Amino acid sequence: MDEIVFEITGTPDGGYDARAVGHSIFRQGSNWTDLKEMVRDAVHCHFDDDELAASIRLRLVQDEVVAV
Repeated sequence: MDEIVFEITGTPDGGYDARAVGHSIFRQGSNWTDLKEMVRDAVHCHFDDDELAASIRLRLVQDEVVAV
């Protein structure tokens, strides 16, 4: 696997939620730095060394409602 992708959304308290696309990995972080560490640790725990992706992509998703 070349890359594992996480979709990141903000939480009401100012933190972040991260969900892996295509894998059952979910992590939360109180700030961006904390989230990156949590995601990296989760990927290392979820996959064996020979299955690890070469990189982790964090895709920040912003959901906004605009009045018509």
